[in-house]
Parts: sequence; structure tokens; C-alpha cells
Amino acid sequence: MKVGLYFGTFNPIHIGHMAIANYMLEFTELEKLWFVVSPQNPFKNKKHLLDDYQRLELVNRAIEDDYRFSANSIEFSLPKPSYTIDTLAHLQEKYPQHEFSLIMGSDNLEFLNKWKNHEQLLAYYHILVYPRPGFESSEWLRFPNINLIEAPLMEISASFIRNSIKEGKDIRHFLPAKTWQYLSEMNFYK
Repeated sequence: MKVGLYFGTFNPIHIGHMAIANYMLEFTELEKLWFVVSPQNPFKNKKHLLDDYQRLELVNRAIEDDYRFSANSIEFSLPKPSYTIDTLAHLQEKYPQHEFSLIMGSDNLEFLNKWKNHEQLLAYYHILVYPRPGFESSEWLRFPNINLIEAPLMEISASFIRNSIKEGKDIRHFLPAKTWQYLSEMNFYK
């Protein structure tokens, strides 16, 4: 089975994430997509991060009963900070029947040379890149395992969501309904 791994802190997951995930399933060869909730991105500040299990709950509420999607917490039990190559090794060992592809934004592509063992990623995994607004091209696109997916551009960010909630804005339509409900009930980001 061809499984796309969409890594992220999902702090919080929003309709942009969901639209990209849906696009990847419908317009690539992927059969399933796993949202891999990362406890700590080595390149990001953990200061505004909700608890791991709260973010996992947000993802589970966002995907509801869509059988094509799964929330995955494998990185919660791995050493911190999380490195994609280590997570992939664990997933490949646990699910040898699956062919995994990485899903990443073009903004992450530019820093791929700073990723742990990025040469292994390039050699053994397909990387599906969705363009971010302003992205034009990259030297990385010359690698045969990296494919730029012409998905619609999403200008919604988790930081926009967090800041808007903190400012008291009603942004319920930027989030899946059950995710918004949970955020509201828990008073997150206020």
C-alpha cells in the first residue's frame, strides 16, 4: 500500500492541512495518508506548542471517520527531538508491506540539506512537495525522488489561527468543525 506521511506539529490542524491531504490522495498514487504528529520539530520553538496528546486529539477530530486518513503518534515514543529519518526507519520496520512517501511544503524543501541523513531520504523515499505561496523553483527538484505537486496554494497557517484566537476572532471556518469545537471547549490559544 502506498502511504503518504504528512509530518507536522499540527498546532492546530486546519482546513489548509486537510485540503492538501485530500489533494495528495486524489491527485497522486497515494492510497492512504497518515498525519504524523510531531512532538517537537528541531527547527521550531516549542514555546506555543499544545501538549502532544491534545494535538493528536485535534487531528483525530479533524479526520473523523474518513477511512483514508489516520493520525499517527509514533514520534511520541521516539527520542526527542524527532528526526524524520529515524521515524521512517521505525515505520518501515513496523509496516514493511507499505511504501512510504513524505509530504512536505516547499518551505521545508529549501532546508532539506540540514535534515539528519537527508541523503538517505533522497535515496530511499519519494518526497511529494506542495508549493507554498511565492515558491518558484528549487535545485532539489532535480532529484528523481522529489516531485512538485501542483496543488492549489494555501495561505492559511497555524500561527495565523493561534494569533487570531488570541485576539478573540471567530475563525471557526478555518478549522474542521470538531477541531474548532474542541479548541473552544478547552480554551486553547487564548
